[in-house]
Amino acid sequence: MAAKSLLKKKKPMQDVHFNGVEEFLDYLPEDELKIVNRLREIILQALPDCIERLSYNVPYYKRHANICFVWPPSIPWGKTKQEGVRFGFTKGYLLDDPAGYLDRGERKQVYWKDYTNVKQINADVLLQFLYEAALVDEELSRQKRKPSTKQ
Repeated sequence: MAAKSLLKKKKPMQDVHFNGVEEFLDYLPEDELKIVNRLREIILQALPDCIERLSYNVPYYKRHANICFVWPPSIPWGKTKQEGVRFGFTKGYLLDDPAGYLDRGERKQVYWKDYTNVKQINADVLLQFLYEAALVDEELSRQKRKPSTKQ
């Protein structure tokens, strides 16, 4: 018992919780909602068979594994501050981005782009990244299903 009393209670990384995507959307301020809805349209155009579900209280999109996410600044994550709605690729490090369109920060795997206005969104560029991310997802899934040839 004494050891338990010495442990400090960990502060949660978020102070919000949603029961579904609709509840999440209803929570957003109008400016963020416009950006989120446009990004969702692009994602569902490129990945019509993906599953949209909340993780960390924001929408993630997956087929075999998580492919991308949309994270508005009004949904906090600890002390992290961001300027716009973040559109991120969970395996961004595997995407071909010679022009450096996606931001990397100090992250090793997740790459993203932040948007403060709907007009900043280049659907053609995002669609290309999404198509490539879907291929990466498929290939990684295929590799996991392949029987091991090690003896």
